[in-house]
Amino acid sequence: MPRIPYLPTDIAEPADLVAAIRKRRGGELINLDRLLLYSPPVAAGWNHLLGAVRRELQLSPFLREVAMCVVAVLNGAEYEFVHHAPELIAAGGTKEQVQALRNPEYAGEDATLFDPLTLDAIRLTVSLTRDVSADDALMKRLRDRLGDRELFELVTTIAAYNMVSRMIVALQIEPENH
Repeated sequence: MPRIPYLPTDIAEPADLVAAIRKRRGGELINLDRLLLYSPPVAAGWNHLLGAVRRELQLSPFLREVAMCVVAVLNGAEYEFVHHAPELIAAGGTKEQVQALRNPEYAGEDATLFDPLTLDAIRLTVSLTRDVSADDALMKRLRDRLGDRELFELVTTIAAYNMVSRMIVALQIEPENH
């Protein structure tokens, strides 16, 4: 059970905000939304920021979803992993890659499943999530491969989903029963 009760699935107010969240989600509110709506200003900012991270970045959807899955595992946010593993597969990942990300420290060294860029993205995600910092050589390799904008977007994705996972874990948000 979550530490704060979920608002009802048919919540209708504030109407514009609920409609915007439903639109981003394809019509349905997920459990996370049903808690975020306790604070409309937080829900509005969250919807805007996470909507941009999920749908508007130049960063490849594959690298984005790898980072999200790694953050989820490292922070014990199964809810987040359940939502992003299918997105990783939709972005070109394999079931074997998804399974390997269940052990991110090992996955970050598995050149049989991941190319060098993805390995470095995994390493960066582990480093920023565990230590809140990254090695200069790793950042240089990523900058050389991604450029400034995509490196910034990768760091932003990692930071944003650390925020998401911390909310999920603190509030004990459960996966939906679908």
